[in-house]
Amino acid sequence: MSTLTVTQTSLHKRFDLRLVLAFLAIYVIWGSTFLAIRTTVLLVPPWFSAGLRFFTAGVILFGFTQLRGAAWPSLREWRNLTLIGLLMFSVTYGALFWAEQFVPSGITSVLEATLPLFTVILEVFILRQQRFRWRIAIALAVGFSGVVLMMLKTGQQSFAIVPCLVILGGSLSWTLGAVLTRSLPLPTSRTVTAGAEMMLRGGVLLVVSLVSGELRPFPAIPMKAALSLVYLIVAGSLIGFTAFVWLLGRMPASRVASHAYVNPVVAIALGYFVAGEQITPRTLIGAVLVVGSVVLTMWEGES
Repeated sequence: MSTLTVTQTSLHKRFDLRLVLAFLAIYVIWGSTFLAIRTTVLLVPPWFSAGLRFFTAGVILFGFTQLRGAAWPSLREWRNLTLIGLLMFSVTYGALFWAEQFVPSGITSVLEATLPLFTVILEVFILRQQRFRWRIAIALAVGFSGVVLMMLKTGQQSFAIVPCLVILGGSLSWTLGAVLTRSLPLPTSRTVTAGAEMMLRGGVLLVVSLVSGELRPFPAIPMKAALSLVYLIVAGSLIGFTAFVWLLGRMPASRVASHAYVNPVVAIALGYFVAGEQITPRTLIGAVLVVGSVVLTMWEGES
């Protein structure tokens, strides 16, 4: 066999189209879900939309795992799944769907990008799971300076402060759930865990929707909102999560987590070009500060 043939064979082995498609899924699909959520909640009640999305996706995902013969979670695991699902799905996405009625999708995506920053704060300053480093403190200061910059009121553009704070509160809830996930006994299968959490907490959001009066009368779902919901269920929850889990089994976690600073770029671009959302220099500078701080924080965490 010639040297050229060996080289071509080696290149073919190194290039895996599945990796490219999986990264595109967590980069582009997850980045586009912010616009899909915005489109949905402007037409359909937010908690009903969030509950329908996650309950449907959870039932499909969990049902699929059972058909494949996955072990049924124990009673203790169900208890932990309920707690984690409450923090990471009900509170986080309940807040996100509600707030996107008032906050553009691109800005929402940048605020959501603070998740790794909240994780560092929790691990370093509260749980003491990481040692304090000045470079991390500077990265945190830069990131939250970007958030403040975007939320400042100016003559050009301003955003509702309370919904922005609600989004940040939801991010904090997700962070707490993610940290607890590492210490609580859960099913060994990530797919079983995610399916059960989405199913349980989607049900909770539907109950919240009912109690809050969103279902009186039962909301009509226009075709545009229906298509957005289908996209969120199939692409955002099922395809995106499957790609995420598949990548975690084959790539370093830090590389997979790169979606945290790619998603806002995708969301801002789609919000601008597709939905006509306004972008000002102040917004762009704030977004760059937030995304840059996330990159620095994650890089520092791996060093």
